[in-house]
Amino acid sequence: PTLTRQVEAALDLADLKSGQTLLELGCGDGKVVLAAAKRGVHVIGYELNPVLALIAWLRTRRHTRNVQIIWGNFWHRKLPPADAVFVFLLPKYMDKLNQKIEADRHKSVKLVTFAFTIPKREPDAVKDGVYLYFYS
Repeated sequence: PTLTRQVEAALDLADLKSGQTLLELGCGDGKVVLAAAKRGVHVIGYELNPVLALIAWLRTRRHTRNVQIIWGNFWHRKLPPADAVFVFLLPKYMDKLNQKIEADRHKSVKLVTFAFTIPKREPDAVKDGVYLYFYS
């Protein structure tokens, strides 16, 4: 799980304003989704595990105007427009993620990753084990 300190670091690095959109790929129990929604950010969370998707939905149901939980595999869908993307993926998926962000982004986007970096790419900022990348 993403620790509270890293959730705050990720949201600080993303630097989203109220009404902007965060896309979380693999939202788990909804911890990051909930923290972002409390900041007034619109959040779309994808989760493959149906139990975790349900838990995320239950945790965030008070924020239905700002939160959408999608039970599904984000690898098989075109990513919706977003101002930032947050992930906590294993290293073996990071290059594939980089390619997906490049292919699916609609505009400039910030990618915030916890624990693992994008291969052959220097992060634009680092805070508490969280990495920020700009795609423009």
